[in-house]
Amino acid sequence: MLIVLSPAKSLDLDTPPTTALHTTPDFLDRSSALIDVLRHYSPAELGSLMHISDALAMLNVGRYASWSADTTDARQAIMAFNGDVYAGFDARSLKPGQLDHAQRSVRILSGLYGVLRPFDLIHPHRLEMGTKLATGAGKDLYAFWGETVTGALNAAIAENGAKALVNLASEEYFKAVKPKLLSVPVITPVFEDWKGGKYKIISFYAKRARGLMARYAAVKGIVDAEKLKSFKVDGYAFNKQDSDERTWVFRRKVEE
Repeated sequence: MLIVLSPAKSLDLDTPPTTALHTTPDFLDRSSALIDVLRHYSPAELGSLMHISDALAMLNVGRYASWSADTTDARQAIMAFNGDVYAGFDARSLKPGQLDHAQRSVRILSGLYGVLRPFDLIHPHRLEMGTKLATGAGKDLYAFWGETVTGALNAAIAENGAKALVNLASEEYFKAVKPKLLSVPVITPVFEDWKGGKYKIISFYAKRARGLMARYAAVKGIVDAEKLKSFKVDGYAFNKQDSDERTWVFRRKVEE
């Protein structure tokens, strides 16, 4: 199987990585083209485009100005991303063999880089896939990346001999993938918590659970998606009754 994750808005640029292994992103030429577009934006224009604060806009204007396709002083994606998903994944506590498994079986979708392997070196940036950044390819990043993301995933699927793609990415990021062009079926785990008398998706918990499942696959060395149904971490368990062939529901009920 191949797992896809979303990136994170927040980055950890201070904690030392636990591995020196690294790879180079496949689409740096395309990333450079996006940076060339972004460098024309003033802080005010970038803030409006991305709906971010003045401080964040200033920070990212500076990042674009200093960004380089040279990966010197860059950091592995799995060690840089620091959001809820990556708190669940907790890459720094994985053993070398488990990290190697993640490198083979996990891909991270990215607005700037397209598709990343966990060890791919990245520079600090912020560019969400849903950003309506106009380029010569169209009005937004979905147009810019076109079928490139799907092609990269198909290449990884072929390389791994994967029989399924497990979608642990957000809707915003998975929209960059064209499922009908994938060579394998897509399985989407859904994580629900009991609240207010019913089961529902709670964003914070669902994001962390996606990371926990990706970690579970790495720790267990899972290559067959069916084995993810045995995922019982942090109180979640597979609910067969409300699942179907392509959407797998995992639920937990914590005392309110």
